[in-house]
Amino acid sequence: IIAFEVVARLGSINKAADELSVTASAVSHQINNLEGFVGRKLFERTSRGLVLTPVGERFRTDLTGALALIASAALTARSSEGVEVLRIHISPSFASLWLMPRLPAFLAEHPDLRIQLSASHNHSDFSRGEVDLDIRYGAVRWGDLHVETIFEEEMLPLVSPKLLKRTVIRSADQLLGQPLIFSDVNVVQWPRWFAAHGVPLSPATYALRFDRAYLVIEAAVQGLGFALESARLAETSLQNGELVPV
Repeated sequence: IIAFEVVARLGSINKAADELSVTASAVSHQINNLEGFVGRKLFERTSRGLVLTPVGERFRTDLTGALALIASAALTARSSEGVEVLRIHISPSFASLWLMPRLPAFLAEHPDLRIQLSASHNHSDFSRGEVDLDIRYGAVRWGDLHVETIFEEEMLPLVSPKLLKRTVIRSADQLLGQPLIFSDVNVVQWPRWFAAHGVPLSPATYALRFDRAYLVIEAAVQGLGFALESARLAETSLQNGELVPV
């Protein structure tokens, strides 16, 4: 299995042999044994070297979780006695704006715990053994997982005090003529917010558009427009007066 992983990664028997500190014939023998065990060809030779067959590609994908579990077990074993690793996957903005400010206190309460954090909008595949905890955003629709709600959020139009001073906003429809900042990732977006406030129209254009909440919040802090954003994620900017609710 190790020989297979290295050859698949490097695309070369000789390079794999160098990394594994064995002969090329030994690596080739291991690959032949594995293909005999599987009963299918895992590699094919091309002008670019060895490449995985479709069966080999699927085999490597299926092995990834098992290898990650082995690596995690080795990491834990090498760690000092009593130290455990908690592997968390989380969305980038939530990690930056909510989790990171709370991480020092959490680690102070759990000195024997080490955090391994990865951030993206993709959901984790727990079957691959690469993550223990996935903090996801949205309505609860993950029936096959154990889910605990951290909190519900309130979506508010937020703006910098300087921009608000130059504008008179007394009703929801008056926001239609203002520079609005659009978030691609929020569950509640501007058209839905306007409809909920009895405004039948939706904005024709937006001043700015982002796929990260922290960029939306920062743009609003800089006075570039009105943001529809979570009061939870924007709590620091609200507390220090960089943003105010409309």
